Amino acid sequence: MDLGLKDRVYIVTGGTRGLGRAAARELVADGARVVVSGRSEKSVAAAEEELGGAARAVGVVADNADSGAPDRLIAAARDAFKRLDGVLISVGGPPTGTSDTIDDDQWRAAFESVFLGAVRLSRAVAAELGEGGVIGFVLSTSVYEPIPDLAISNAFRPGLAGYAKSLANELGPRGIRVVGLVPAHIETDRVRELYERGGDADAARERAAAGVPLRRYGTPDEFGRSAAFLLSPAASYLTGVMLSIDGGVRRGF
Repeated sequence: MDLGLKDRVYIVTGGTRGLGRAAARELVADGARVVVSGRSEKSVAAAEEELGGAARAVGVVADNADSGAPDRLIAAARDAFKRLDGVLISVGGPPTGTSDTIDDDQWRAAFESVFLGAVRLSRAVAAELGEGGVIGFVLSTSVYEPIPDLAISNAFRPGLAGYAKSLANELGPRGIRVVGLVPAHIETDRVRELYERGGDADAARERAAAGVPLRRYGTPDEFGRSAAFLLSPAASYLTGVMLSIDGGVRRGF
């Protein structure tokens, strides 16, 4: 199936590792070009090389919490590829902890990165996009129900999902789509770190996998292919949707 991605250009934040990198990889594999962001020169350079070099990918050191990041990312897309067709906004998971262990500074930092940074970038990109453009948000199953020991995610991710739905209604008349991706049980460094905190990571992983209808963890590549489809013209009548990429673990409709 031709997704219609050839020569289209996307910004992918958090594109140097994990789910963001997997999405960038699949976009490039289907002919798109990407601007990927990360927090270090080393990670950005490594991602740029893996994705095919300057002809296919440009790396930018940027933090979602930085108010200047949107302008730099958009300028990089325009300078390198002369166009912009969409963005996938992904940010590393916020600190773990419960409401009584997270201090005010952690709440403020996470708000700037997880929530306000995503809102700020989506607004800036929306102003640049024309008909056929798309804005994607990488969310979490905390959108639907709280996850133990992740109070910050439980607070901010549902709010971001609500914002995405609102944005879809606002931008729809301009022909711009807004989509959410809701991953769970994908084999990433973040997931491994969370299980290691509980002691026996392998046992915890096996218990979690047993609760997935497909009885296994998903791979970053499987997430990446789903992201590439949702961002592509092949999904041109999908907007305001929250796509669960979780092996069926969410039982509700």
